[in-house]
Amino acid sequence: MEIQGLCPLIQVFDMNTSLRFYCELLEFRVHQSAGEKDDIGWVWLKWNNADLMLNTAYETPDRPELPDPARVAAHEDTCLYFSCPDVDGAYQDLLAKGLQLNPPTIAPYGMKQLYFKDSDGYNLCFQWSV
Repeated sequence: MEIQGLCPLIQVFDMNTSLRFYCELLEFRVHQSAGEKDDIGWVWLKWNNADLMLNTAYETPDRPELPDPARVAAHEDTCLYFSCPDVDGAYQDLLAKGLQLNPPTIAPYGMKQLYFKDSDGYNLCFQWSV
C-alpha cells in the first residue's frame, strides 16, 4: 500500500471568514472550490505540501446568525499540526499580521511548538523538532 498525502476536511461556519484566515494570514491558496463567489460551500486549499479542505457547516439559507455552541464544542478537540522548520519566524510573521499569540514552547518530547486557533476555534500547531 502506498500513501502519498493526507487532506483533512473541517467544517467551518463562514467560508469567507475562513478563507481570509487560511489564505491571507497563513498563505494557503485555493486549489479547487465549489459554489459561487459569494456562496462557496467547499474549498481545497494547498500550501506547499500541506492540503486542507473546508466545507461549510450549513447551506447558506440554513445558516443561523451565530455558530451553535453544541456543534462547535468539539473543535477544541481537533488540532492540525504543520511541519514548520522556522517556528520562531512563523511566530514573528503571524504577530506582524495581527494575531494574538503566546510564544512558541518546547514540548518534553523535543518539539518546538506554536499553538493558536483558527477563526472557527480549531487548534493549529506549527512545530519542528529541536
